[in-house]
Amino acid sequence: MADPTRVMVHPPSPTGGRRVRVDGEMLGLAHNIGDLVEFLRRAGLELDAAEVAGAPWIDWRGVGPDRWSPETSR
Repeated sequence: MADPTRVMVHPPSPTGGRRVRVDGEMLGLAHNIGDLVEFLRRAGLELDAAEVAGAPWIDWRGVGPDRWSPETSR
């Protein structure tokens, strides 16, 4: 997908979930890959859940696509 759209997935919030922005617009709080894919679909960006981790136009802040809840221990 060669779309110049910038997607930002923020670090997990203290209560769980990650804020998702497209072109600076907040789309919602995703709790898993499925939520993220649905937000992107609603924004006109079709993407399969298996493609999310490798999409170069998604900016994963803090941690990658495998973390959706806050760290419980350090």
